[in-house]
Amino acid sequence: MDCGSCAAKVRGAVERLPGVADVDVALMAERLRLTLDETQTPPERIETAVRGVGFGIAPKGARPEKPKGGFVLPDGAFPDAAEGAETGSEPEDNNEPAEHAPTSWMKTSKGRLVIGTGALLAAAWACRLVLSAEVAHWAFVLATLVGIAPVAQRAFAMVRARMPFTIEMLMTIAAGGALVIGELEEAALVVFLFAVGELLEGVSAGKARDSIRALSKLVPKTARLEVGSRTREIAAERLQVGQVVQVRPGDRVPCDGEVIEGTSGVDESPVTGESVPSLKEPGAEVFAGSINAEALLRVRVTKAAEDNTIARIVRLVEEAESARAPTERFIDRFSRVYMPAVVAAAVLVAVVPPLTFGLAWGEWIYRALALLLIGCPCALVISVPASITSALSTGARNGLLMKGGAVIEAAARTTHVAFDKTGTLTHGKPRVTDVTVLSGTEGDLLALAAGVESGASHPLGQAISAEAERRGVDAAAATGGRALPGKGAEASIDGVTVSVGSPRLANERGALTDDLRTRVAALEAEGKTVVIVLCNDVPQGLIALRDEPRADAADAVTELRDLGISSIMLTGDNPRTAQAIADGLGIAHRSELMPEDKVAAIHELTTDARVMMIGDGINDAPALAAAHVGVAMGSGTDVALETADAAILRNRVTDVAGKIRLARATMSNIRQNIAIALGLKAVFLVTTVLGITGLWIAILADTGATVLVTMNALRLLFFRPSGARPVAEIASRHTSDATPESASATT
Repeated sequence: MDCGSCAAKVRGAVERLPGVADVDVALMAERLRLTLDETQTPPERIETAVRGVGFGIAPKGARPEKPKGGFVLPDGAFPDAAEGAETGSEPEDNNEPAEHAPTSWMKTSKGRLVIGTGALLAAAWACRLVLSAEVAHWAFVLATLVGIAPVAQRAFAMVRARMPFTIEMLMTIAAGGALVIGELEEAALVVFLFAVGELLEGVSAGKARDSIRALSKLVPKTARLEVGSRTREIAAERLQVGQVVQVRPGDRVPCDGEVIEGTSGVDESPVTGESVPSLKEPGAEVFAGSINAEALLRVRVTKAAEDNTIARIVRLVEEAESARAPTERFIDRFSRVYMPAVVAAAVLVAVVPPLTFGLAWGEWIYRALALLLIGCPCALVISVPASITSALSTGARNGLLMKGGAVIEAAARTTHVAFDKTGTLTHGKPRVTDVTVLSGTEGDLLALAAGVESGASHPLGQAISAEAERRGVDAAAATGGRALPGKGAEASIDGVTVSVGSPRLANERGALTDDLRTRVAALEAEGKTVVIVLCNDVPQGLIALRDEPRADAADAVTELRDLGISSIMLTGDNPRTAQAIADGLGIAHRSELMPEDKVAAIHELTTDARVMMIGDGINDAPALAAAHVGVAMGSGTDVALETADAAILRNRVTDVAGKIRLARATMSNIRQNIAIALGLKAVFLVTTVLGITGLWIAILADTGATVLVTMNALRLLFFRPSGARPVAEIASRHTSDATPESASATT
């Protein structure tokens, strides 16, 4: 399935059958669930109904059988069920589609159709310029017929399923009517654009599914299982609750479990999104997919593979996709009333006057043909995508990506924006904020700390080294450096043992005086992480670090407020840090949220509001999917970018307001286009029936409407999403106090 329309067709094919209830069609998971009374309808009839509308279907985990009839199907609908081949196990019945090699869009059936119809359309235009009009005539006819044939097949399949007025039927009637009237060039062009749209939907859906599959790859395929006094590698998916595994430094944790031996910092950013590793000691909980940074850990498995954190995130994404009702395309909705009315009116105009009043058949058939041409939805079919395309182009030039018209419509209706903290409102990396000297100078203190942290992989150590480099301070030459798991690091400098560590390390070594404790508490109250530099266990100074807000984060909250939109920050960080960041930005907040907690918060907000979620990490993927619109920051993970409905490539938080401004302007433009197209049609429908205007005026009206709405849509190319202030002004304002990374991103 490629889009919400596909899901609607599958739903419509089965929900009318007797004994069917609770129909749930999950687009991304390509899954159909329903409650069936088999005394009224056998399961085989469900499968027949789905195949009848052009989709493959099979029990979950099996290979779908191709439907009969030669329909053009979503590519990748028949993956090879080869999962588990590496370990020799049978494919599992899980929520993840079977892995298969990605196919280039050019090699897919829809891709070949687009290339073929495009080539024929180009050839027809070339024939008009170089050869005779008759050759161009047949070239346009061929281009239209080749492009409309698979669409017509699906349209008549929908008719057999008692769904006659679909987008496919609309396109079939429009193209057929244009051929009959002689508008061959317009017919070929509309069919080609429709094929391009179908292809793009398929490519987008395929990428989204790939991103969901990538989630499960965060968990290593193997685990080091303890068996007696020895260890052996087994498939991580075979781990059972109660078994003990070893996790070496640098390895990913293969399961959700409890530490029973060892002390180490664990990078939980794949799960919580927080940049600072979390200290894990015996009794602490660890999550599948997190990374052990420092020392060997022995972990007891507490959850089976299908219930670990990453598996739950995958399920949350799929459930969020399923729970959110797909937005039906406007033309498909409108055609349910518009197309039957136009066709019926044309038939009545053709037959009623001659039969009832004995008027001339030729004249009234002529008027009916003109009426059908005016009623042809070509202007509508082109005008709405023209507005969307212009908006997407403007957005792309300004670093604002949105995945289609449904996303633009949802973004325009946004009333609340929920932000992740780390990497979204903040830079995602700790920075030195305070240097407090107890002995010597700031340069001396940073030189000692940078010497100990030289070559460190810990984010705090890297931040200290970066600050020393920024100030032009050379790191002191150090030897014998070693990590103190969960506490810090130490090395020998000029024969003196220098330690850079947490207040806990200073306390253990008797160096944490009352005065020092007070200073540490004051800094920690501001949401900062404090490290203490010791020389032979004598305090030399304090260095405080924090993941600071982006320079434009406060401006973004203000701009959203000016648009009448409320903001809230959702973070997995501790309440103290969250409070400090939120107070500085003037934003509401909720803290200590796991991925499922963020989803629950989004669901709570969506009960009476239209919610846009902004995030950047894998842990944000479920919340991005659960919101009405999910927006990923460009610096975020591939999974967040693919799962989200939209993306902000320039990492400017103020672009959130720009995205909403653009969406609102686009919806206003679309409403104008609809009024223009329908208004002109309404006028000429009346004049045609009355005989005031003829066929050539009908053609002019239809073409004129197309030109007008297209020109109106092109106005969006000049829209400035940034509002009153030019983008360059905002960029220059924020570059001065940004980090090198953020400055380059802004530029």
